[in-house]
Amino acid sequence: MTSGSTHKITTLYPIAALQQITYNAVLHRTYEKTNAPIHLYWYDDRVEIISPGGLYGNVTPERFGQPGVVDYRNPNLAATMKTFGLVQVFGRGIAIAHDEMKKNGNPDIEFAIDEANVRCILRNK
Repeated sequence: MTSGSTHKITTLYPIAALQQITYNAVLHRTYEKTNAPIHLYWYDDRVEIISPGGLYGNVTPERFGQPGVVDYRNPNLAATMKTFGLVQVFGRGIAIAHDEMKKNGNPDIEFAIDEANVRCILRNK
């Protein structure tokens, strides 16, 4: 009992993955011509985060989620989030979330993208 830990703390979802996806939802949502909120639904088997607005600018369906592929609807919001430490490196949030989910033993993150919304689904173990 003294050679190693006797228990391991795990979570259904890694906090870093939830943070990164939520930050992305806030940063990349559309703020023009809509007052639609970001939705975060917590079900027994998954968490769904829905961000109003589809992909924007340089981010295409083929390039979505690739590290370093970035574009901002609101550069002022992006700068503010960076200043307050909510963003460490632009273009890495999805990769960080994927890595954290994998380390925690969760399935891959799923995305459903259309012109109205980006839906992210994080499934529990």
